[in-house]
Amino acid sequence: MNLDELIQKVEAARLKRSEHLIVQIVAVTKYTQNIEPLKRLYKEGQRAFGENRVQDMEKKVNALSNIPIEWHFIGNLQKNKINKLLNLDVFMIQSVNSYELAEAIDKRAKKPIRCLLEINSSKEPTKHGLPIEEAVETYLKIKENLKNVNLQGIMTIGAHSENENEIRKSFKLTYKIFEQLKPYGAKICSMGMSGDFEIAIEEGSNMIRIGSALINSYM
Repeated sequence: MNLDELIQKVEAARLKRSEHLIVQIVAVTKYTQNIEPLKRLYKEGQRAFGENRVQDMEKKVNALSNIPIEWHFIGNLQKNKINKLLNLDVFMIQSVNSYELAEAIDKRAKKPIRCLLEINSSKEPTKHGLPIEEAVETYLKIKENLKNVNLQGIMTIGAHSENENEIRKSFKLTYKIFEQLKPYGAKICSMGMSGDFEIAIEEGSNMIRIGSALINSYM
């Protein structure tokens, strides 16, 4: 689907939740090494782009340096890649999945970096992210101790399941944590990808990360 079609689907899901909900779309670019689809999306009005590998992001940031893109890092960040990522001056790191990783970012950053705390709300062993039970405590510990990690909210990947109730449950659990963290400045609840973004929005997501469903139309 193209950007207009995606926006229509987002609108329909948003209105099921609340007419006051505003949802940001992050176009995930890992499905192409070609920068032309990104240029076309930008021309149509897309501003936020996400990448899940530092080396791929570096190539795209450099190739598109003349365009003011809002870059989001959404993949598993290895500590030995932190300096390279910070040098790219990314807009946001969505995948801070432990206090130790946050601490490593804090030590190496020269200014506050917008981040989201990644939560494994589906409790799947193949997924990164903090257990639900540790999320609030870790979020507040980062806020209190690490001045260069500017936490803006939380992120999750929905349950890998054909069962809509299971997917919905993982989003409900994440949103519940988001509600607990709102008094401490949490503004972003990033959940929902190509296969489940409508469910995520219905459960309160205000940021979705859309890859193949969107990018394939521009290849």
